[in-house]
Amino acid sequence: QVQVAESGGGLVQAGGSLRLSCQASGSIFSINAMGWYRQAPGKQRELVAQITDTKITNYADSVKGRFTISRDNARNTVYLQMNSLKPEDTAVYYCNAVGKYLRDSLIKSFSSWGQGTQVTVSS
Repeated sequence: QVQVAESGGGLVQAGGSLRLSCQASGSIFSINAMGWYRQAPGKQRELVAQITDTKITNYADSVKGRFTISRDNARNTVYLQMNSLKPEDTAVYYCNAVGKYLRDSLIKSFSSWGQGTQVTVSS
């Protein structure tokens, strides 16, 4: 199977910056897309940003121009640089990886989630 682990959350004042990291590990054959989602208290989980294996990116309107997603394919790692943070960015941020892995000489699909990392932006 494939595991995903996030790091880099924390507490920051409004206007500040944070950088999140996420690494996938396991019997990975390929990773098609990696993305960041967030869930604030009482709200549904929403897509923040996503990047494909060919570096095509997609952002939520609320973070365009402030957040940048990037990816190191060799390390199976994705980053989220968050600038000009706002209190409404406060949430648990989850990393997701979608791709294929090897098991018993067979190629199978996976979609794996991390445990989440808390981002708190104070006003």
